[in-house]
Amino acid sequence: MAKIERMHWAVSPLVYVITLTWNQCRDTLDCLASLHELTYPNFRILVVDNGSTDGTVDAITIQYPAVELLVNAQNLGFQGGFNAGIRYAYQHGAEFVLVMNNDTIVQPDMLNELMAYAGLPNVGMLSPKIYYFAEPNRIWSVGGDCHPITLEITHKGDNQIDIGQWEDVIERDFLVGCAMLITRRMLEEVGMFDTGFHPIYYEDTDVCVRARRAGLRLLLVPSAKMWHKVSASGGGSGSPRERYLMARHSVRYFRKYVRGWKWLIVIPYRLGSAVKTTFRLIKRGRASSVGAYWRGLRDGWRMSIVTTGERL
Repeated sequence: MAKIERMHWAVSPLVYVITLTWNQCRDTLDCLASLHELTYPNFRILVVDNGSTDGTVDAITIQYPAVELLVNAQNLGFQGGFNAGIRYAYQHGAEFVLVMNNDTIVQPDMLNELMAYAGLPNVGMLSPKIYYFAEPNRIWSVGGDCHPITLEITHKGDNQIDIGQWEDVIERDFLVGCAMLITRRMLEEVGMFDTGFHPIYYEDTDVCVRARRAGLRLLLVPSAKMWHKVSASGGGSGSPRERYLMARHSVRYFRKYVRGWKWLIVIPYRLGSAVKTTFRLIKRGRASSVGAYWRGLRDGWRMSIVTTGERL
């Protein structure tokens, strides 16, 4: 595979760095502190607040008065919040947007490194190499591959200690929503996040599938680095709410994209996965989450899948 070469901008395009917050004041302030160390010459920071009640907005206004704020009256979820931020950014002259979690810390040259590949032909999105904050050399995400029939995403690099095995810029089928640099072409041709996955889960998988089906390239840029404040133990919280939403939106995702004979493979595959998830929850002592999980699967079949992705 040919090496993907970096490029140089004659004039640095304006990038809006957008982070979303809801009652995570400390994490958000830490994230903003790191964003202020970015060395890219032409960017603005926008915080989209999803109706926080913990003083986040006041704290940002006092400590970072130059940061732009978009305050929603209620929690619009991941998709609604970021879509509002993206729309605001392009109304204010953005040529690219970087959407990112607020519980992250970035390397100062991260945006420079992402932008060094953002103008290449047919690029839709780019992501950095993301590490665990608590274990700075353990990989949290380097994107993934999508199986052409089952549509399952495989994450071969997750949880690995970084010893230089992920150093080349490569094309991926999936980039995690924790950090996505998105091009204007991507948003105009493919659209923003599908609000049918409200409030969270599978929206990043969905937008990646849409981008790839539109012929756009998704690039992992390992020289761009970020650290994410999540536990390396993995598996999520396992709470009934999490299990419900994950199950519901997984079904919606497969209903949206599986067609014809592929169902003959996907249905038994997904049923086997559901059984394994059930036993895993029971083994972990989360019997209360089992019912929520199966309700999510049921409701996923009942959901509308009309929406695709809001347009700019």
